[in-house]
Amino acid sequence: MGGRGPKRELAEKIAGEITLSDDPGATLRKWRTDFDVSQTDLAAELEVSSSVISDYESGRRESPGIGVVKRLVDGLLAIDERRGGDRIRQYGRVLSAGFESDVVLDLREYATSIHLTQLYDEIGASEVASGSTDRISGHTVIDSIEAITRLSSEEFFRLYGQSTNRALIFTNVTRGEGVGIALRVLNPTPNAVILHGIEEDELWEHARDLARIDDYSLAVTNDPLDDVLERLVTLE
Repeated sequence: MGGRGPKRELAEKIAGEITLSDDPGATLRKWRTDFDVSQTDLAAELEVSSSVISDYESGRRESPGIGVVKRLVDGLLAIDERRGGDRIRQYGRVLSAGFESDVVLDLREYATSIHLTQLYDEIGASEVASGSTDRISGHTVIDSIEAITRLSSEEFFRLYGQSTNRALIFTNVTRGEGVGIALRVLNPTPNAVILHGIEEDELWEHARDLARIDDYSLAVTNDPLDDVLERLVTLE
């Protein structure tokens, strides 16, 4: 990775994914959506009509060559930079930690520790079990299915980031059973675990007991994932 900055690393990753994809248009659409950029905004940035972007994404226009892909990627990054560069920083942190961005959706360290209730309030989470430590100094947002199926126990442990004093937020959760069992390999355990996508009454019956045994706070939230990721930015 050398001396290349997060912007260049991210540009290479996006361009590579689009170029090598079996469906380049769908991959372009995925990244444009991730960056919360409309077809109209991207078209304006590239000084083309919206139909050009739409045609690439739908496959109506022949797959873009590397020159066009570079323009599309540079356009996305330029728009993000004008908006403050949140997506570039987010992906930069994840990539520098050695994870793919479809496994770790966000990874942050805070300037100072915050009370867990501040995090809960920000993302609409409800606590269902309390741990002995009620402060955190960072968070990691993880796709639970991707993490459990693709990461080794050593890589799973590295999800902590720079500190164990953090919250792990798991998305793609149905009951929390897989997460609860997987966390048993971590020692020490995180200060807090938040399961995204379920209500309290959908929680695995043993989840609270495991949280108490391993001494971490457990909470659930069902707010839209895009909203959660956007609100987490304010905790920096």
